[in-house]
Amino acid sequence: MFNRLPKWLRFSLIFLAGLLIAICTFFVLLFSGAFGNIPNEQELEDIQNQSASLVYSNDGHLIGKFFEENRTNLPYDSLPENLIQALIATEDARFYEHEGVDGRALVRVLLKTMLMGDRSAGGGSTLSQQLAKNLYGRKDFGKFSIAINKLKEIILANRLENLYSKEEIIELYLNTVPFGENLYGVEAASLRYFSKSAIDLQVEESAVLIGLLKANSFYNPRLHPENAQSRRNVVLSQMAKYAYITESEADSLQELEMKLDYRNLARENVTPYFLDRLKKEAEDIIASINNKEGEKYNIHTDGLKIVSTLDIGLQQNLYEGMSVHLKEMQSILRRQYAKGVSARKLNRLVEKLMSQNKLSASEKKESLYFDWEKGDTLVDLNAADSLKYILTQLQSGAFSMDPKNGAIRSWIGGIHYRYYPYDQVRAARQLASTFKPILYAAALQEGFRACDYLSNEEVVLTDYDDWSPTNYDGTSGGEFSLAAALALSKNLPTLDLYLQTGWDAVNQMWDTLGFIEDLNKEPSVILGTNSASLLQLVRAYASFANGGFEVDPYTIESIRTADGQLIYQKEKSKQKRVIEKELSLQMNEILAKTVNEGTANAIRSRYGIRNQLAAKTGTSQDYADAWTVIYNNDLVCGIRVGAAFPSIHFNSGSYGSSSRLALPILGEALKREKYRRADWLNAGLDQTDLIDCENYREIKGIEKVFQIFRKKETSLEEAEKRSKRKGLFKRVFGK
Repeated sequence: MFNRLPKWLRFSLIFLAGLLIAICTFFVLLFSGAFGNIPNEQELEDIQNQSASLVYSNDGHLIGKFFEENRTNLPYDSLPENLIQALIATEDARFYEHEGVDGRALVRVLLKTMLMGDRSAGGGSTLSQQLAKNLYGRKDFGKFSIAINKLKEIILANRLENLYSKEEIIELYLNTVPFGENLYGVEAASLRYFSKSAIDLQVEESAVLIGLLKANSFYNPRLHPENAQSRRNVVLSQMAKYAYITESEADSLQELEMKLDYRNLARENVTPYFLDRLKKEAEDIIASINNKEGEKYNIHTDGLKIVSTLDIGLQQNLYEGMSVHLKEMQSILRRQYAKGVSARKLNRLVEKLMSQNKLSASEKKESLYFDWEKGDTLVDLNAADSLKYILTQLQSGAFSMDPKNGAIRSWIGGIHYRYYPYDQVRAARQLASTFKPILYAAALQEGFRACDYLSNEEVVLTDYDDWSPTNYDGTSGGEFSLAAALALSKNLPTLDLYLQTGWDAVNQMWDTLGFIEDLNKEPSVILGTNSASLLQLVRAYASFANGGFEVDPYTIESIRTADGQLIYQKEKSKQKRVIEKELSLQMNEILAKTVNEGTANAIRSRYGIRNQLAAKTGTSQDYADAWTVIYNNDLVCGIRVGAAFPSIHFNSGSYGSSSRLALPILGEALKREKYRRADWLNAGLDQTDLIDCENYREIKGIEKVFQIFRKKETSLEEAEKRSKRKGLFKRVFGK
């Protein structure tokens, strides 16, 4: 019978049957997962958007995020009405009428695309279809990609509409949609472009963000403001068309110039080095929680809320101080290395490094460099000039902690994280005179007193290549009290004290205060030839500030889940006493003298800070590094400044001394701290009241027998014996 049918009809029936079989086969393959899995309703019920974990300062300021996708999820109630209206008017005007697929829009687009060849007709996708695409992406199936992906999205859109209310779909959509610049969700976009939460967006601002959805690069308001403003006005027209705003309101808003308050946390952040430390600590804490409680928390995807120890005001003020001061000092150093002996020395170092790394001197390359005046600067330099620029860059670190518990209040590991990621807070450099309090603490523990007098005479140690230290100012003779010798950072009395105290006692104090590196046995150790990091140094001084206890620095106070459940709270740890309270109080009184009349007096005289503070400064050999540590009961803060290579340095103390290079950073920061009325500044300083003696005295009478010659040539052993005899003489005669 089939054969009796007309030929054209037989072919038509065969074609239709084949087409039907092909369509059925296609849908069987589609639903069986041959073109990728289509999530079922159970999977769709368990949609979990990745959410960035947020890090806050100790007073609630957002300072950083950890994420795979930069997203902060918002509930529907926190989405502004004008944003929802802009979205519906522009992307899916019949959203509340369809059930996932807008048949009219789909037919319209098909006709325009197929019959008229209009590729700009859009995809006809509803918000539900777009949500399906945002959640599960698209795959490449060659020439059939559009058809297969569209069908999958239609199926998913229908399933989503069956499972979720319209409000829930809008919430999911606005939390998943990409806004460019690795931003996902409207909250992240609002914070980036307008520095405000989405709930606070004005109508015209919401229109800018919704306009981004059409093409988030082309309509990026920072990169292409004209395109973004034009697209914003289209969105406002759509809102007027569908009566969400009046025509006159749309006209008025379209006349407004688009204004951004752009804030890229990653670029402007002054906390990246701190966040590196915090991230490691957070990962360890989360790993411990997961192991103990069988959870699967992830700091990159679970939207955890981490409250840190950081004092963002102090952090910003220290960085401002660094910026103000190093801007001036950097230009002076570069001028020094542009001519004369310094230039020749720099050229030799550059030639050596280029030879070691097989670099060509003639090859030029356009690269970004950091400049205090200009910020990111694109410069075309050859390898030699590039090295000169980098080598003469002054580096700096700043670190502070609460001595009572170890909470880290500031951590600036360098001048710019992107260009110089090596953390200066962790870098070990020669301590210079900031080592001296360790020696003096050892001496006090051995029975010395703040008003014991120390020889200011020069000594030549013959068994150490005739090594003979001098005071910074070149003076000698007479005697300084122990307190004054430390406050004024005198080298000759310090050597005398070291010879009387002995290396063993100093080494014990060095270990007690937590330093890692072995202490040098050579007498030059008194000048701070040992290396340690800024973190180690501040931690050691914390034992003076807190009455003699060891404290471990930490960064995290608490961690909560995205819904507010507390999963970690820093517990008060039991502190270990490492030095007696009386010793710490004596050290505080002596180091307070450093601020009041010693090497850190500029804190008072130049910067006008009258609060009770203790301090120590230090300048390493050849002015390679400048250090300053300042503290009271509530805070210990340290600064170090120096080029990456110690051989690159200022030629004189006029610029390279600690009082000129490091202390002004703290001074500038303290002025700003005083202005913001920082609580820690008024914490005071617990100390003794035992110093009642002259700083300096001339040698008289029988004591002069011990200093017949101005410069004594002797072995270390003899020098130690003589110093100890002299010390015994003083104790016997009470002088």
